[in-house]
Amino acid sequence: MNVKTLQKVLSVLVLVVIIISMASTVVLAADTNSAITPSNITREGTNINTTTIDKAGKNIVSILQAVGVVLSVVMLIVIGIKYMMGSAEEKAEYKKTLMPYVIGAALIFAASVFAQVAYDFFNGWTAK
Repeated sequence: MNVKTLQKVLSVLVLVVIIISMASTVVLAADTNSAITPSNITREGTNINTTTIDKAGKNIVSILQAVGVVLSVVMLIVIGIKYMMGSAEEKAEYKKTLMPYVIGAALIFAASVFAQVAYDFFNGWTAK
């Protein structure tokens, strides 16, 4: 199977999944008289403690961010050393690999900012 045929098959499969997901009849509704916050989520009349889930999620995200930052700095050091030690041909090759690295590193550094902005923006919304 060649690449174009594979792309056509995958695009048709994605289109079918989208159409099936749009046709679902699930209705998610909330009482308009009360605010929906993580602290008042209930299951069968009992409150669910969401603080442990919130803390665990924040810990996981902070660990992933720290690992991403450390790896991106280490890769920048490695590429920089290779660039300084390389010949003219190798320097041209490292310049090609530097742009995708810079874009990826910027996304890693900016992801935490975007996630925090989105969390602060949506935190405290109420259903009306």
